[in-house]
Amino acid sequence: MARTRVKICCMGSTGEADMAIAAGADAIGLVSAMPSGPGPIDETLICEVAAYVPRSVGTFLLTCLTSAEEIIAQHGRCLTTTIQLVDEIEDGAHEKLREALPGIRLVQVIHVAGPESIDEARAVEPLVDAILLDSGIPKLAVKVLGGTGRTHDWSVSAQLVAAVEVPVFLAGGLRAENVAAAIQQVRPYGVDVCSGVRTGGRLDSEKLHAFIAAVGRA
Repeated sequence: MARTRVKICCMGSTGEADMAIAAGADAIGLVSAMPSGPGPIDETLICEVAAYVPRSVGTFLLTCLTSAEEIIAQHGRCLTTTIQLVDEIEDGAHEKLREALPGIRLVQVIHVAGPESIDEARAVEPLVDAILLDSGIPKLAVKVLGGTGRTHDWSVSAQLVAAVEVPVFLAGGLRAENVAAAIQQVRPYGVDVCSGVRTGGRLDSEKLHAFIAAVGRA
């Protein structure tokens, strides 16, 4: 089995980015304005952290915007290597993003609610570079689009990974104590964590190193 990549999300500063990269992160997540959840920072800070990080480390802009025009404009302000679409976007928007932003990777989040998520993944697969599975609830009046600290049904996630050919990241309630079991069951390309490596909202060095060590052992 290939090495499982690690993405550490909800970066709040260049210092947190340094800590994540030093611990072995392959990518970091930078959260823009969201309807709910932890970790959003100003776009000027997203741009600052993205510019600071070595090019060997992926920088993911998490956006809840749904129109291609708005996402393209936001990326122009933030300048990350990857756009993580945390909500369902407008029809045709993936193609517009591809045309306008050559070389920028697109990652579509799918909030795993049941077997129907597998069909959703198959439909979006040709349009993106990767899929990220999370435990949000986008149908609520105030959408929950990530950072829940909750796991979802990993048996569905495992079926989804087997059903698509693009890389799949697994997120949602992961921490040092359960990430090895998640990797063994789901077999994702990478894992993504926010709250599981934080204490009081701040990146916790001990939790971070324990998480990455557990991924390595898995």
